[in-house]
Amino acid sequence: MSLLPAFTVRGWGLLSGGAALIVSGLVIGEHDLVGFGVLVFALPLLAALTLSGAPGRVVHSRALQPSRATAGTDTRVLIRVANASTTLPVSGLRVQDGLPFQLGQAPGFNVGFLGPRAVRDLTYRVRPQVRGSYPVGPLAVSFADPLNCLRRRRSIGGPATLLVTPPVVPLAPVPVPGGTAEDGDSSARTPAGGTENDPVPRGYRHGDDMRRVHWRSTARHGELMVRREEHRLSDRSAVLADLRSRAHAGAGPESSQEVAVSAAASVALHLIGRGHELRVRTDSDEVPAASGPDVLDALAVASASDSASLAGAAEAVGDAHISGQGLLVAVLGALTAADLDALAPLPGGRHTCVALLCSRAAWPGHDAVLRSSAALREAGWLVAEIDSVADLAHAWSAAVLGHSGAAVR
Repeated sequence: MSLLPAFTVRGWGLLSGGAALIVSGLVIGEHDLVGFGVLVFALPLLAALTLSGAPGRVVHSRALQPSRATAGTDTRVLIRVANASTTLPVSGLRVQDGLPFQLGQAPGFNVGFLGPRAVRDLTYRVRPQVRGSYPVGPLAVSFADPLNCLRRRRSIGGPATLLVTPPVVPLAPVPVPGGTAEDGDSSARTPAGGTENDPVPRGYRHGDDMRRVHWRSTARHGELMVRREEHRLSDRSAVLADLRSRAHAGAGPESSQEVAVSAAASVALHLIGRGHELRVRTDSDEVPAASGPDVLDALAVASASDSASLAGAAEAVGDAHISGQGLLVAVLGALTAADLDALAPLPGGRHTCVALLCSRAAWPGHDAVLRSSAALREAGWLVAEIDSVADLAHAWSAAVLGHSGAAVR
């Protein structure tokens, strides 16, 4: 790093003052004045020697608590700054952490003098309002000599990643209209790991509970037999999140797209919590849905698409195998006639289809919302309208219970 740009105002003042004294002394023939000018001119240069190797002596570590947060909640950033040298100190140390603008203004700390092997702990909080993946860092450090004639700056380390997931709301476990059972407690059962042609008992395996031994089959087969585990027939559901740029309006946490993502995440976690096998997709991509955290992590970084129509997404989600008490839930922005045509055939099977319309989306007017709601109901959808995530719990209960005779607000 070049020294010249690192001089402070004081450093430049000493250099220029020393040079002026040297020139004046030479002009008037005053050697003492020349000597004093040389001393003044040399001070900043000698001070620069104290910064030699200082950047390499400063090390740091960073931790985020938590590193995976929900939008609207605090994350604590912990930074530990240390002098790795056993003999040389670091003076005039200042640090500033790097933050994207979505996380607010980057904080700065005046650490000052840091002796050999000294450690300083720094902390601050950020509160992201919108889901996403944000880099926190790197750390910008600056060093000054004891006379504050020079200040050198550099960045150390790399950024840590803060994953911000969409906010979710709990949903009531309401009974599902249609499907194999409406009371939520289907008694339909099937042997685990077998087919209808398999005998109920199977051979004993090491670790099986002796209370499951089927003694009649044991006597018949001449070997220890146990009853197979049984479970309810699988409930398979699908969730579609409409993230088309043209279908949504607004910006920030209150935008219709953020409402759609939070609503889709809430429904997905609700269905996974009830034991459903789930398929989740946006209008353009499949979303990993093996577990609730997988869904949240994927939706945290799901981006808006340039898709013009829902036809492809409707076809893909229509191919999802929905069974048992499974649902097809679509969280939708503004719809066109072509979108309605693509969604209309989906309720054709025995499964229940639920449409959640974001009323703050890019609709030409509220009449368009009402017309789309009527068209979807006529096609067999249960429909509710949501302004924000706070409306979701009531809208969900009303829609799935089939009590949304008008758009639910």
